[in-house]
Amino acid sequence: MSFHATVTVSLKLDPAIKERLHHLGEMKQRSAHWLMKEAIAAYVAHEEEMEQLKQETLNRWQEAQQGKVVTHAAVSDWLDTWSTDNTMDRPECGS
Repeated sequence: MSFHATVTVSLKLDPAIKERLHHLGEMKQRSAHWLMKEAIAAYVAHEEEMEQLKQETLNRWQEAQQGKVVTHAAVSDWLDTWSTDNTMDRPECGS
C-alpha cells in the first residue's frame, strides 16, 4: 500500500455553490471534500491535455510554415490505392 503526501488548501465558495455541492454529496453519498478533490483532479487532467494538444498544434503549424507537409493530392492519391493490388507507400513530408 502506498501513501501520498497531501497538502491542505482553502478556497472561498459562493454560498449557493457550497449548498449545491453539499446536496450533491448527499445524493452521491460522498463528502463535499471528496467531490471537490475529484473535480479538481478532472479539471487539471483536462487542462493538461488541452495544453498538450495546443503545443502539438503549434509545432505542426511551425512545420507547415517550413514546408514540412504532405499535400492533399498526395494523400488522396495514396488513399485511392488502398483497395487495389498496387497500394502505394504513404507519402513523405516535403522538407
